[in-house]
Amino acid sequence: MARLRDPENGCAWDLKQNFASIAPYTIEEAYEVADAIARNNLPDLQDELGDLLLQVVFHSQMAQEQAEFNFDDVANGIVAKLIRRHPHIFSDAKFDNPDDVKAAWEAAKAQERSLKNQTGDESALADVALALPALSRADKIQQRAARVGFDWPDVQPVWDKLNEEISEVRQAIANDDTEAVEDEIGDLLFTVVNLARHLKIDPEVSLSRSTAKFEKRFRRVEQLAANQDNKLSELDLAALDALWDKAKKDSQ
Repeated sequence: MARLRDPENGCAWDLKQNFASIAPYTIEEAYEVADAIARNNLPDLQDELGDLLLQVVFHSQMAQEQAEFNFDDVANGIVAKLIRRHPHIFSDAKFDNPDDVKAAWEAAKAQERSLKNQTGDESALADVALALPALSRADKIQQRAARVGFDWPDVQPVWDKLNEEISEVRQAIANDDTEAVEDEIGDLLFTVVNLARHLKIDPEVSLSRSTAKFEKRFRRVEQLAANQDNKLSELDLAALDALWDKAKKDSQ
C-alpha cells in the first residue's frame, strides 16, 4: 500500500483517494464479509476478509502519511481495548455469569467513550455511529436509552404504540400530507424496531431474512410465469396471487 501511494511512482487511483472516498468501499467490504458468512462459504469468507483487511491497511497508510497513526498503532489499540474489556481474563476480576461479563463490558465501553469524548456530549446516546444502517442505528439508540431506564417494562405498551402509529400513518395518508406520511412511516418503523428489541430479535437480521425469502419466492414466480409463456406485467392480480401461492408452497 505504501508503494501504491508513493507520490512519484504510485498508482494514480490510489493516490487520489482519501478517508471519505474510501469509506464506502470499507462499508461494502464489511457487508461482503457478512454475505459470505450468511452463505456459509468459507473460501469466499477468506477472500472477503482479505478485502476488508485491505481497507484497514489503506486507511492506516493514509493516516501514517499525515503522521497521525499507522497500522501497528491500530493493532496495538485493539489489543489494549480487548485487555481492558476482559478484566476477568487478564486481571483478577471475577464474574459469576454472562450477564455480569456483559455489564462489565458495557461499563468499560462507557468509560472509554467518556475519556475520548471531545465534544462535551454527555448524553447516553453519544457516539452512536451515524453511518449504521437505519434499523441497526435505531436499535442501538433504543438500547442506549434503555440502559439508563428510559424503556417500557414489557412488550405490551409496544403493541399499543404500534397500533397508534399505524393509525397515524392512515390519518396522514387520508390527509394527503406527503411529509407527514414520511414522518409517520418512520415512527412506525422505529416502533417495529422497539418491538423486535423487546422480543430479543435483531431487526436487521429479521428484515434481511424476510427480503431473502421474498427474493427466492419472487424468482420462483418469474420461473412459473415463464413456464406458462406469460409475462408478469400482463397478468391480473388473481393470476399473480395464484403464482405466489404456488411459489410459497414450493419453498416449504
